[in-house]
Amino acid sequence: MAVYCVSYDLNKKGQNYKLLHEELQASEGYWHYLDSTWLVYTSESVELLSERLRKAIDTNDRLLVIKVVQPSQGWLPEDAWEWITLHVGKA
Repeated sequence: MAVYCVSYDLNKKGQNYKLLHEELQASEGYWHYLDSTWLVYTSESVELLSERLRKAIDTNDRLLVIKVVQPSQGWLPEDAWEWITLHVGKA
């Protein structure tokens, strides 16, 4: 299991986030506090996760999938850090 940071820009006019959000929520676990950034807890490799998500976006959109490792830092609510600590600590 790993935690990946997924960040995206949907560039098509009238973006449709529904399919992409459904794909992200189909993972074993996820965290979503920032508009276009998700943390995804999954047994998938970075390649498989990226491939699955690419099917839900247009060719002119942008997608970044990076493995999350400790240490990490930022300005988030306490429950966000609890999720990160729990899942990244297990990854």
